[in-house]
Amino acid sequence: MSPGSGTATEEDVAGRFRSVLGHFCTGVAVVTACEDGEPVGFACQSFAALSLDPPLVLFCPAMSSRTWPVIERVGRFAVNVLAGDQRDVSVAFGSRGGDKFGAVSWHAGPGGSPLLDGALTWVDCSVETVHEAGDHYVVIGRVGALGGASGDRPLLFYRGRYAVTEPEPADGLLSWPRPDDWF
Repeated sequence: MSPGSGTATEEDVAGRFRSVLGHFCTGVAVVTACEDGEPVGFACQSFAALSLDPPLVLFCPAMSSRTWPVIERVGRFAVNVLAGDQRDVSVAFGSRGGDKFGAVSWHAGPGGSPLLDGALTWVDCSVETVHEAGDHYVVIGRVGALGGASGDRPLLFYRGRYAVTEPEPADGLLSWPRPDDWF
């Protein structure tokens, strides 16, 4: 709140919003595409499964993203779920400019999008729908192919920092019958 005003400024609200939502731990992914043989990609925390039938995922690039227009033109993308030892990959793909693929080994996935070596897994998609939402887009992708499962630990982001944690045994975690809203 502004001193003496009794009302919150946009800056106060944005700071509080970031602080509060920073308590929600997210995985870290890199969204990639390839246009005319040139790979593009960016680090992304706003990735989620959306639907099982049909299989859909979503991610949310900023409207200011220079990578999103390329992905939109191509109409295809891959989501690379980063492993716990890939902080450097996240930092490289979270930066503006530079050769993001220069220090990363990759190969083309089924749809032609780059799949990063060492990632936990990947999801290959086509762009299904795009919605404007505030200062971001909500991109819904139809899943075309899926990578294998890995037993490695994921790279997480929590309260403005990277984190890696040991998974707990699944015993009891999903002990209730499969609810409608849980994947």
